[in-house]
Amino acid sequence: MSTSRPGNGHDPDHDSDLDDESPLSDPLTALGLNADAGEGGHDEAEDEEDGPVREADLAVIEAGSRTLRAGGPVPQEDDVPGRPADPELDKALREVETELAGRWPETKLEPSLDRMTALMDILGEPQRAYPSIHITGTNGKTSTARMIEQLLLAFELRTGRYTSPHVQSVTERISLDGRPIAPETFIETYRDLLPYVEMVDGSQPHRMSFFEVMTGMAYAAFADAPVDVAVVEVGMGGSWDATNVIDASVAVVTPIALDHTDRLGSTPGEIAVEKSGIVKKDATVLLAQQPVEAAQVLLKRAVDLGATVAREGMEFGVVHREVAVGGQLLTLRGLGGEYEQVFLPLHGEHQAHNAVVALAAVEAFFGIGSEHDRTLAIDTVRTAFAGVTSPGRLEVVRRSPTVVLDAAHNPAGARAAAGSLADAFGFTHLVGVVGPSGDKDVRGLLEAFEPVFTEVVVTQNSTPRAMDVDELAALAVEIFGDERVQVEPRLDDAIEAAVTLAEDQGEFSGAGVLITGSVITVGEARLLLGRK
Repeated sequence: MSTSRPGNGHDPDHDSDLDDESPLSDPLTALGLNADAGEGGHDEAEDEEDGPVREADLAVIEAGSRTLRAGGPVPQEDDVPGRPADPELDKALREVETELAGRWPETKLEPSLDRMTALMDILGEPQRAYPSIHITGTNGKTSTARMIEQLLLAFELRTGRYTSPHVQSVTERISLDGRPIAPETFIETYRDLLPYVEMVDGSQPHRMSFFEVMTGMAYAAFADAPVDVAVVEVGMGGSWDATNVIDASVAVVTPIALDHTDRLGSTPGEIAVEKSGIVKKDATVLLAQQPVEAAQVLLKRAVDLGATVAREGMEFGVVHREVAVGGQLLTLRGLGGEYEQVFLPLHGEHQAHNAVVALAAVEAFFGIGSEHDRTLAIDTVRTAFAGVTSPGRLEVVRRSPTVVLDAAHNPAGARAAAGSLADAFGFTHLVGVVGPSGDKDVRGLLEAFEPVFTEVVVTQNSTPRAMDVDELAALAVEIFGDERVQVEPRLDDAIEAAVTLAEDQGEFSGAGVLITGSVITVGEARLLLGRK
């Protein structure tokens, strides 16, 4: 094991039905749906890490980035914002972030909807001003949410999307019409809500948490826009998650695996009990492929509430996928029929499964089922999927050598990412840069990546939750062996070391770098590599 320790590490400062006035009142005719229904047949690497709000010293990261950009970032449209260019606006946003950071972080929970219910009541129930699609699961929530959003936008609906955590800027968590909320709007929404939040703080045993305030801001921003539909991802679990004050007509459950076992349960079935809490009476429930015991729990909840269930592999599924330049080409069977020649510019088989779940969710939202013998307009569906992005999910950010980011932070996510690398990239020598949080199953994460990493550089991000690099190194040596492990406490040094190891293999060696282990690590790496 080789070790490099600079004098200073990172700065340590730093988880309803449509109403009669809706334009969706007659969706099948209004949206150009066709009657050419076909017949057909059939985990995401990136469940969102429920991390606290980050106040990373971006100056440290920005300074380190100057030495890492020589290879050139891959040019592409990027919808992940950096800091505001206006110094006064940036200062105001930082002040809001500091105030939010003074509340309970996402890692500290008091399972209750009392505070959220009280806030929504004071605000006049803004979350009921629009229909919602609610998404839970362990892996794949954010990618699925972004695909659902793109489909809805393609059908000319105004959308609000709420996801967590953020990759680079807290404003990413609340999106309007497919773009992160403007910093000015974020600040204004927070300041408008603060008096009401303080009223709730004073009336409850505990103050509202960071995530609860953010959720309230999202629901208020969506009502103020106003949006035609909200796409909402849970933060953790489902039953008592702060988002679960909505009454969504469509509930989506992405693959369930073991994560947050100290809070949600130690088996897929126990975790499914919590996640099934987003299923509401008479809703439509879309189930991605699930462990048997999780599926049983989810189906029972649906039956008890009279909900309609559609299951991947039964009522909808991936019929065919093939790797294509820049992504994959899919044939998907939705609830109403088959969709051929759908290009998805994301890598990995798990993303194909996310895509068909998203497609079925939007079909369900528009009232399409197998009995209708109709599909969404195929050209619109193709256009929507072709425009999907998912930053930090098998995302190529540099060439020569190829550097890929993936926010896998649990064993299931790592296995999905590792399995996707071979068909998407064909690396013959892959160097891993791993910087996980200490409260995750880090051994399981490393074991999932061991078969595909030739070498691994262990490091840490700038947050207090980062796993101690010496503990991480000791664990990595157990799994990879001493000769395959290098230690670089600073993330910028770790990336540079990994790039050097890949370059040493030669220009045409098939060598590459994967940076992974945490959404926070990936977000900081994006900044270091010039992605803003």
